[in-house]
Amino acid sequence: MLIARVEGSAVSTVKDPALTGIKLLVVREAGLDGEPTGTAFIAADAVGAGEGELVLVARGSAARHTQLTLERPVDAVIMGILDSLEADGEVTFRKS
Repeated sequence: MLIARVEGSAVSTVKDPALTGIKLLVVREAGLDGEPTGTAFIAADAVGAGEGELVLVARGSAARHTQLTLERPVDAVIMGILDSLEADGEVTFRKS
């Protein structure tokens, strides 16, 4: 799993029919402090995440194991919205 921040959305009117009804979001891998660190990519949203939220993302074959993405052609799925992060006994992120 990766920590990522939602940066926006992606809209596609022409796509594989298996993707119909799935919200696609632009996310960027983030560090323990919630600040973006990686390259942006698209993830299917299985939990109703919104822009600016810190989320948990599964990639690769694991992305096809949620109820929403089962047997669908996705490589990344948002499967959780983080409320807080703690590392080495210190809270590094808390949702406001």
